[in-house]
Amino acid sequence: MERKKKQPEEGTRQEETQQSEEAQQPEGAQEPREEPAPEPSPSELDAAKAEAEDFKRKWYSVTAEYDNYRKRTAREGARRYEEGRADVVAKLFPIADNLERALASCADEATKKGISMVTASFENLLKEEKIETIDPLGAEFDAEECEAIMAVDPEEGEASGTVKQVYRKGYKQNGKVLRYAQVVVIK
Repeated sequence: MERKKKQPEEGTRQEETQQSEEAQQPEGAQEPREEPAPEPSPSELDAAKAEAEDFKRKWYSVTAEYDNYRKRTAREGARRYEEGRADVVAKLFPIADNLERALASCADEATKKGISMVTASFENLLKEEKIETIDPLGAEFDAEECEAIMAVDPEEGEASGTVKQVYRKGYKQNGKVLRYAQVVVIK
């Protein structure tokens, strides 16, 4: 009779594998265990808290600086935009001067009416852009808004330092002079 070899059962194979793994480990070696971290001393805790507060303070400082930078650049951008618009309008001032001269010298009523309409639309543009006309006629000379191009002797009843005639209108926007008024001043 032939004898059949018995196949070891599945459960016994696992036990053998575990036994062979244990045999391979040196004696006294055990699986590593996680030991709890040692409690930090009070001085270490205080140092860590102080460091955390320092980082928090620096973070607040950097955040505030960035916010200020963002606001400042937004203001500067808006200011540059407004100045750019004012520069474009300032290039129209000589055209308005010529239109006023043409209006003063025009004899034809239809032409005069047309030039008046163009001048009125220019004045509306100035209002929209919040640009004011500097017209110091009869007022005391102000070097902040006017440029004296000539000085004349006073006539009877005229005060010295008064603007007698406006040669060219001046313009200002939000207190900033875009073009100084050219005036004749009494000595």
